[in-house]
Amino acid sequence: MSFRIDASAARIACVFALATFAFLAPGAGRATEPDVALVAAAKKDGKLVFYASFLGTKFHLEIIKGFERKYGIPVELLDVRASEMRERIRTEQTTGRFIGDIVQNGAATLLRQEREGELQPHGGVPNAANLIDGQSATDIRVPNYMLIYGVLVNTSLVKPEDEPKSWNDLADPKWKGKILSDDMRAIGGGQVMFSALADAMGKDYLRKLGSQEIAFSRDVGADERRVARGEYPLRIPQLVSNYLLLKGLPVKFVMPSEGAPYIRFDMAILKGAPHLAAAKLFMNYYLSEEAQLLYAQGGLVPLARGVIDKVDPALRALEQSKLMGTTDPDTQDSMLALARETFK
Repeated sequence: MSFRIDASAARIACVFALATFAFLAPGAGRATEPDVALVAAAKKDGKLVFYASFLGTKFHLEIIKGFERKYGIPVELLDVRASEMRERIRTEQTTGRFIGDIVQNGAATLLRQEREGELQPHGGVPNAANLIDGQSATDIRVPNYMLIYGVLVNTSLVKPEDEPKSWNDLADPKWKGKILSDDMRAIGGGQVMFSALADAMGKDYLRKLGSQEIAFSRDVGADERRVARGEYPLRIPQLVSNYLLLKGLPVKFVMPSEGAPYIRFDMAILKGAPHLAAAKLFMNYYLSEEAQLLYAQGGLVPLARGVIDKVDPALRALEQSKLMGTTDPDTQDSMLALARETFK
């Protein structure tokens, strides 16, 4: 399945809530006004330190700006690759020099951080009552959105009839030396895809993929432009959200028939967070209709009820793609080891 979608970024006003579960209409995705005491405490905190790994993507920054405008609380952002962020948090937690307040990361990684004692309970997030069926918050982790992955194709180099229709097609010898990939041997999108492919396609498939002389890189934005310039005909795994930023370039997004590798991103408060009230307010804001709609319009799968129905039908169809698989916190280390063995 292939798509060409025009990106849009519109802000939709919402009635925002924090410390109440009383919604204006069932399933509407809206809540009443925020708790005055919590907002006052959050403002008294003076700021918020946020650790994330979206690497400068504009609509992510717009959500942060929306929070700052709404509450007047500045956000200090550390935006680095997931592996770098993980080491930063480990260092802070080990030394007891608590700087970060809140972290947004893949669900599997956050679960591991929870088990390692790096996170603390949030104390209740009212907008979590708006999560879609099949998604739920815990007393520590709150789902925000899902990333889904496919294949980026250079339309000048690849004829429509030659486009990969299945993940199996990537093992075809005709693509040997012609695939650019996010590094599957490190935590990130490449590793998510590798885990999903390992579970769904099996080790024989991985061996074939390992012989394809795949070029690895960790510079996502530059890699997408390299495909657009014709340095490589294919790039994997390709985020829908990043594809929308390539409008006008000779590229196409292809969703293989087996479905999308995906990763759910959650948010949690770090142990020892210096600005706890601001962190709670920030966490709740991310499940507001305003924030969730920006996610959906940016090509991410929103997790608040009713939001996906408000985006362009073509984009909605893509965001409702079949989910293929994701990372498992209990096998993450072994999958990383397998990827390093597969791609020596």
